[in-house]
Amino acid sequence: MTRIQPPEKSALQALEPYAGIEPGSVLVPRRDEEFEAAWADLKSHRYVGFDTEAKPTFVAGQESTGPDVVQFASSAKAYVFQLRHAACEELVRTILTDTGVVKVGFDLKQDQAQLRRRLGVQAGPVLDLTRVFHRKGYPKSIGIKSAVAIVFGRRFVKSKKIATTNWAQERLEPRQILYAANDAWVALRVLEGLGLEDEAVQEALEAIA
Repeated sequence: MTRIQPPEKSALQALEPYAGIEPGSVLVPRRDEEFEAAWADLKSHRYVGFDTEAKPTFVAGQESTGPDVVQFASSAKAYVFQLRHAACEELVRTILTDTGVVKVGFDLKQDQAQLRRRLGVQAGPVLDLTRVFHRKGYPKSIGIKSAVAIVFGRRFVKSKKIATTNWAQERLEPRQILYAANDAWVALRVLEGLGLEDEAVQEALEAIA
């Protein structure tokens, strides 16, 4: 297989920014009826974007207690779930283990490990786009920023400052909510942008299983 090089950092910086999801399309369910509406939407789709966020650790050897946030996205909406609420945890377990919904994201190995520790479940089926790009000849390190540049010719802006904020706090800041939502929504958009046939997606799923 020919090894394909991802865009250089300087080339990424020269690209126009990628427009993420509109803030009005992002929801943070907290009530029973909001959980029900979110699940009704998500389970109506075969593929949903997926990612997690965890409160960072800054002391050597300190183990993360995350994830604190799990986010899913359909093509029209994104849902940011805070695991500090028991009812929210139960719904997230349901979504993660529903075999009719393929969870799509990037570099999901650590997410899976944290979910097993925090919720006692293994998400599945999942489609790890990092591995999909690797099967196409790209290096194993391909991530969401390089993927957006490859598929859309745009620069996906991710703030390290926001990534290292406190995801376990009771009320997330608007900037955190939008950051989390885009991680899931953009992953789904990349899958759509790749234009893979169902057969190719199924092959990727089987290879990852």
